[in-house]
Amino acid sequence: MLRLKIESFEKKDLLLELINEFLSPGEYELVEDKEDLIINAKGSRDVDEIKREIFKVLGKLKGETPGWGILTGVRPVKLAGELLRQEGSREKAAEILRDKYLLSEEKIDLIQDIYHRQIASLGYPPENSAGVYIGIPFCPTRCLYCSFASNQVGEKEIARYLQALKKEILWTGRKMDEWGIHTESLYMGGGTPTTLSAEQLGEIITSIKESFDMSWVKEFTVEAGRPDTIDLEKLRTLKDLGVDRISINPQSMKDRTLELIGRNHSPRDIERAFGEALEVGFNSINADLIAGLPEEEPEDLMNSLIRVRELGADNITIHSLAVKRASKLKEVDPDYHYKQGETVKEMIRGAGEYLDGEGFRPYYLYRQKHMAGAAENTGYAIPGKESIYNVRIMDEHQHIIALGAGGVSKVYYTKENRLERVANVTNYEQYIDRIDEMLERKEKGFSQED
Repeated sequence: MLRLKIESFEKKDLLLELINEFLSPGEYELVEDKEDLIINAKGSRDVDEIKREIFKVLGKLKGETPGWGILTGVRPVKLAGELLRQEGSREKAAEILRDKYLLSEEKIDLIQDIYHRQIASLGYPPENSAGVYIGIPFCPTRCLYCSFASNQVGEKEIARYLQALKKEILWTGRKMDEWGIHTESLYMGGGTPTTLSAEQLGEIITSIKESFDMSWVKEFTVEAGRPDTIDLEKLRTLKDLGVDRISINPQSMKDRTLELIGRNHSPRDIERAFGEALEVGFNSINADLIAGLPEEEPEDLMNSLIRVRELGADNITIHSLAVKRASKLKEVDPDYHYKQGETVKEMIRGAGEYLDGEGFRPYYLYRQKHMAGAAENTGYAIPGKESIYNVRIMDEHQHIIALGAGGVSKVYYTKENRLERVANVTNYEQYIDRIDEMLERKEKGFSQED
């Protein structure tokens, strides 16, 4: 085990994310003396300078370096855009990404291309606009890798939750009119919103349409993520009430994988769900796949990718498996994502090449902690099928107004180019009991002058 000492820097947690992209926790320990390797012997207080030293020293030790350089944040495309506006040219921005942040040429090209594609396809967010998120924190089962708010409860509990949610919807719609904020996109996520019955979905969406000024809305997405929760009645309800985009998330088209990750459906269920969605006629169907799932090889992901494309997905997100603290997989194997690193790199490289050949282009990207291969999640779309909400929430130059348990709103201050978070509680029972407090939090956060 490598004994690693970081000199004269108290906030070592700011550096651990980068170290953990080179070494698993079992490969090193931080020590105060008797070290094998000293970082920051000269006592710098510059975080980026120390990160560059870690990158170079551990890169030499391991014989390779992550393509993302010293970046450990979620939103590298946002950084690319800010540098482009600051420097005035792609070349100068690329120089900073290369020299200051140590990104590879491949990653620099990727995030700069994505940023330019976002501006070309969607432009900048309209003034005083928001993306509105509505959270449904229920699923039929909990997947092995999941760390989201995902509860398995009975009808009585769901009904109680929906009553509180409708109260927040009605209140928020009225307040947005007062605040002068209009809705550009609506996104109902979870959990799995289609855990609700067709009647319940209709009830919530009707409440949304009656509460918000829909004349501004350019996109309305509902995650129909689990095929075992989808049927024709629900899909027709969504379409009839104005939902134009849905997400069907197989994660894999391999029977054994679905069993391992805790999914109660088969590839045949996925095929049926796509067929019904195409029959109903949504404007866009997204599909999520995960690179690095247990027992999968690169050909397994490729087979899944080819199949969902054949089934009609025009918007496909390739996720690199992230092992989160709250997931069952973390309990089973805390170092799983380190072991899958090389496999995931091969998977996402092959997926990108295939999708490029099919006419898809990457249009949004984000990273997470503990990702296999120190990689990224990338959304690809046929031109014209890009998701507004996905782009805006990663770009962070627009209000995000999040409703429901676990929702995190973000107040965007244009003049200062900064965000302030306004969070709802994650536990759905506390959300129900404390709904008035959630409304007070939003009032305090959004009613302030910019």
